[in-house]
Amino acid sequence: MNNHEIDYRIEGQEMQFVEIELDPGETVIAEAGSFMMMEDGIGMETIFGDGSRQGGGLMGKLLGAGKRLLTGESLFMTAFTNEASGKKHVSFASPYPGKIIPLDLSELDGEMICQKDAFLCAAKGVSAGIVFQKKLRTGFFGGEGFIMEKLEGDGLAFVHAGGMVKTLNLEPGEILKIDTGCLVAMTRDIDYDVEFVKGVKTALFGGEGLFFATLRGPGKVIVQSLPFSRLASRVFSSMPGNPVGRRQDEGSIAGGLFDLFDGR
Repeated sequence: MNNHEIDYRIEGQEMQFVEIELDPGETVIAEAGSFMMMEDGIGMETIFGDGSRQGGGLMGKLLGAGKRLLTGESLFMTAFTNEASGKKHVSFASPYPGKIIPLDLSELDGEMICQKDAFLCAAKGVSAGIVFQKKLRTGFFGGEGFIMEKLEGDGLAFVHAGGMVKTLNLEPGEILKIDTGCLVAMTRDIDYDVEFVKGVKTALFGGEGLFFATLRGPGKVIVQSLPFSRLASRVFSSMPGNPVGRRQDEGSIAGGLFDLFDGR
């Protein structure tokens, strides 16, 4: 095992946090801003890069940092190490209502591909890198762009998803069609593509946008019921100064046409 072996407990329902138990000398890495609380005896250190190459050469650290920059994350992560003689606990909170999902990478062939803002924290040694979408249309219309986040290692990692979460195991050749924003994570063997919504009426008035994701097995897929972009859109439409709320056809071309008549 290259990763630190950590124990954990997930607390809460709608707004969850994960409590990590660290043995002496164990370390957990986390995204900036996810820290909630910790016990005395745990040391904090800002690290440069993706958390997997600490103690390596400068080029390795620069490579890890560059990957994180491409995903829109900070160049730095925070490492929390138990410097005491007994077990200590540190907790990390989810950024919005949803679920925290533990991923044992040793049971997932050492790799999981996630949406860019899903990663929360992981055992030291897990790499939070990137993966490029090979298909041009998937990059343009897939909802996550050309770059997604790739978690590599053989330890525990934790990702966050909005709303309720469902894990599906797709058989070879089995296809699942979902909203592009509802994808949380998938194993590397999943074939990810986007498909144009068929039918002029559906595209114009359906309210679900023009594209949805198609995932072909074999492999594991994790989906969420409330993408952050959807939540943010609803909140924004209800803010003062935006008196005309979004209609049910907000995802369709017709929604944009009606906005023109509203002066927006």
